[in-house]
Amino acid sequence: DLGHSSELAFVVEPSDDIAVQEQPLILYCQVEGIQPITITWRKNGVMILDSENAFMLANGSLYVSRFQRVRGDGSSDEGEYDCMAQNHYGLVVSRKAKIQAATMSDFHIHPQNAVVEEGGVARFQCQIHGLPEPVILWHKNSMPVNTDNERYTLLPKGVLQITGLRAEDSGIFHCVATNIANVKFSREARLTVSGSHSTVYKDPMILVGPENLTLTVHQTAVLECIATGNPRPIVSWSRLDGRPIGVEGIQVLGTGNLMISDLTVQHSGIYVCAANKPGTRVRRTAQGSLVVQAPAEFVQHPQSISRPVGTTAIFTCVAQGEPPPQITWLRNGQILETSDHIKLKNNNSTLSIYGINQADEAIYQCLAENSAGSTQASARLTVLWADGLPSPPQGVRAETVSATTIQVSWEKPLQNTKEIIGYVLHIRKAADPIEMEYQEAVSKSTFQQLVTDLEPSTSYSFYIKAYTSRGASKASEVTVVSTLGEVPAMPSLFIKVINSTTVQATWEPSIKLGQHKGFKLYYRKVHLSQYTGPVLLASNVTAYNITHLDASVVYEVKLLAYNQHGDGNSTVRFVSLRETVERTVLNPPCDCMKDEQNNKTSTTGIIIGIHIGVTCIIFCILFLMFGYRGRLLMCKNVQEQLSTPQIPRSQRSTTGLVLNGATCRDRDDRGLNGKQLDMNELERLFPASPSQEQQEKGITSAHSPSTPHDETQISTLPLDEFSIIEEQPDPLRKNPCGSSPAAPAPDHGPANEG
Repeated sequence: DLGHSSELAFVVEPSDDIAVQEQPLILYCQVEGIQPITITWRKNGVMILDSENAFMLANGSLYVSRFQRVRGDGSSDEGEYDCMAQNHYGLVVSRKAKIQAATMSDFHIHPQNAVVEEGGVARFQCQIHGLPEPVILWHKNSMPVNTDNERYTLLPKGVLQITGLRAEDSGIFHCVATNIANVKFSREARLTVSGSHSTVYKDPMILVGPENLTLTVHQTAVLECIATGNPRPIVSWSRLDGRPIGVEGIQVLGTGNLMISDLTVQHSGIYVCAANKPGTRVRRTAQGSLVVQAPAEFVQHPQSISRPVGTTAIFTCVAQGEPPPQITWLRNGQILETSDHIKLKNNNSTLSIYGINQADEAIYQCLAENSAGSTQASARLTVLWADGLPSPPQGVRAETVSATTIQVSWEKPLQNTKEIIGYVLHIRKAADPIEMEYQEAVSKSTFQQLVTDLEPSTSYSFYIKAYTSRGASKASEVTVVSTLGEVPAMPSLFIKVINSTTVQATWEPSIKLGQHKGFKLYYRKVHLSQYTGPVLLASNVTAYNITHLDASVVYEVKLLAYNQHGDGNSTVRFVSLRETVERTVLNPPCDCMKDEQNNKTSTTGIIIGIHIGVTCIIFCILFLMFGYRGRLLMCKNVQEQLSTPQIPRSQRSTTGLVLNGATCRDRDDRGLNGKQLDMNELERLFPASPSQEQQEKGITSAHSPSTPHDETQISTLPLDEFSIIEEQPDPLRKNPCGSSPAAPAPDHGPANEG
């Protein structure tokens, strides 16, 4: 009784049945609940009145004295029957019971004569339709076939299979069909077994494969598969989707027929019969589909509930079945129609009743139905109403304050106001369903409420309820008012200079603008008061080019959005084209294609440049270090070298030496060819031993020979005050610059280097 209303519920409901012509029929219906309870019956939705042929028994069941498929007036006792039960709490309707007449047609398939060689397979079939499904038995030579013989297989659909034929299997066969309506015999067929067992090879072949079947849960399915071949093929079964068939309830009939007992929905699928030649991969296949239906049944029943006036009642009814059932709701036996305060959701599984009142008190039923069957469950809604509750609030008014604000005011109820603890304001967009309503609580001493955060140009409905500790009053009258319209917000504006006479104004569409019809664009020279425009642009436009401008002045550009309520605030930008003209003169346009190609190698160029730069820095540091070392050593030995014979400057060789890496030529004749000193030449030119320096070089100074020299004084002398003179020719030594030895120089006094 889970989920049933305790005030009124079915204990027994009518069930589907097959009636026999001219025989009595009883349909059962038993109800429990608070008396008095009235039970009535309907057939195909029409009330059944008591008559000599059909009347209701004392326990509420319906008795049909002589069931007739077709009566003399053309009517029929076949149809869908349901019973209704009613008391002062409400009315409930039972599930529909489908009543059909028992029938049997003539055979539409009769067994056929067959001649089969010994060891082969024989198959006979007969088919006949009837309600209930006829039971078919086989006779051989007018005697029932011995079903204990394992070579004989009888299938439920009227098929007889005989394997491993022998001579004694020859005979005359016919089938007998029986149900509660009739018994019928098929025509006879002769089986002849010829010759002896053949040893000639034959490929496997499936004589008959499985048929497509649609059955209901708990029934039995037989999938036929009969194969021939020599040697005798091996028959196996599988599912096309690769899932295992399982073993529970599975049985093989004869040599290859698959029987599945106690069907479930999981047995649905496509089954494949395969006939394999033993020891090889030679095979033949056939397939058939099995559809298992399940009548509707409830997973969750609706529960009876009690709710105060003005609140929300929710019933949930979840059903399952195969195919998925359809759910219908009834209110006191009548199909429930939805409205503003009655809503169905989740494929009718959820019934919501908003703002309930006493008229909503009833018994609600959930009917679940599919092609395999139907079921129902009921629940009652009790609306709580306490005496002495306040009457509805009076004089509800709503006034528009702005585009997003409305002020609602009201007066206290006329009756029972002492126990009021507060008011609740119910707010909803007029176009929204009632389930989108929301509430705001107000203290009992407040008779107005400012409702904010509303949408512009939108209609809203309002009503008030007064609350006490025992419940709420009825709702006040509903008032509807609209918010004011709102002009659009300021658009974002960006200015881009295209060339010396053209700029492009761009902006972004935004929901912050609100509803707008379009944009207005103005522009002017800043020293003028008159604007050019407006340029009217559609709401989907986001850019506009302003052309034929004067490059020598500054322009003001203004953009605003507008709608039916007026113009919004504008966004202003200033732009000058003068800098663009100057940049164009100083920096002519680039070859963009060339730049793009150059950019592709920029990374490689940077890396190579870094390597070259680092290498140069290293060489410069080394060169400066050795050059400074040479200068210092020369200055230390100036005094010792002053006595060395010097060559006048005018008589020196045009091929000279230059300190710190210059070519070996005189500074006054830089056009002559010379070789650059490498590191080895510098080491030979400035040896580390002072004695070697005295023997190999002479240094002249502009100072007196007797003038003392220290390191500090010498290090401050400019480079041009030093010179390097060539020594006397040395046959064992080459010239440092690689030239021919110089001629002996006459003995001169010290030379002053200016």
